[in-house]
Amino acid sequence: MAVMEQRKDHTSIEAARARIVAKQRMETAGKVGRYIAVAVIVIVSLAPLYWTFVTSVKNGIEINASPPTIFPQQIDFSNYAQVLTNSTFFLPTLRNSAIIAAVTTVLALLFGILCAYALGRMKFKAKPVVLGTVLSVQMFPFIALLGPLFVLFTGPIYLYNTYWALIIADLVLNIPLVVWFLTSFFRDLPPDLEEAARIDGASRLRALWYVIMPLTAPGIFSSAILSFIAVWNDFLFGLNLTADESAQPVTVGITRFNSEHVVAYGQLAAAAIIVTIPLVIIVLFLQRRIVSGLTAGAVKG
Repeated sequence: MAVMEQRKDHTSIEAARARIVAKQRMETAGKVGRYIAVAVIVIVSLAPLYWTFVTSVKNGIEINASPPTIFPQQIDFSNYAQVLTNSTFFLPTLRNSAIIAAVTTVLALLFGILCAYALGRMKFKAKPVVLGTVLSVQMFPFIALLGPLFVLFTGPIYLYNTYWALIIADLVLNIPLVVWFLTSFFRDLPPDLEEAARIDGASRLRALWYVIMPLTAPGIFSSAILSFIAVWNDFLFGLNLTADESAQPVTVGITRFNSEHVVAYGQLAAAAIIVTIPLVIIVLFLQRRIVSGLTAGAVKG
């Protein structure tokens, strides 16, 4: 009997060890699978940016080589020099994009914060209708808004080929984004804080500025960054509502490197890298604020 019990104990120990080993193998396989998935996503995401950079530092002969070279045989920055010094339109269009994106972001925050505050903190019967109307604008494709805006800016309100044509067009799309993003932040704040400020004699705008906005700073900051990036990347409105470098954004100005018979791949790639650098800097240095704002909104919503 003692021998039988020892055999049973030994068998149970071996089975437990086998289960532990199998569990460890599954955990290891899961970790390896996650790392492989992350590596694949990173490679797929960065491959276009890498290829654009590689093309920007190649000379004309290597760019047109067949098969193409994955790594440049000789690094050449002449494409950047031509983009920055020889072109008469790139730097003006880059300045236009910076002005349009900055002004649009400020105005979108100004109107969006006021609208989101009213929807999140005040009580009125038409609140669902107003919120639904604001959000419904995001459902329209950009091309559907382009026709009416073009007719408006070339007729009754002549703003064609001006900053304001693009600013107004981008506001139509960015204000709903800011309102939708900030409404949940304002709605979920404790009302006691604002009521205490009102009791101390502060008006609604003063309470909004000194009490509500500091508490919702992550959401405001994230919506500002998302709005800036959306305006900076705009191409459709810039292509159809402007005519020359006096108001064209850089996304449209880049296309002017091509001619009727030549496609300047090197200059196009160099210009694309230069245009991407500001967005990369913003995301790298401010990614914590972006993530905190997005996650806070997700938790509150």
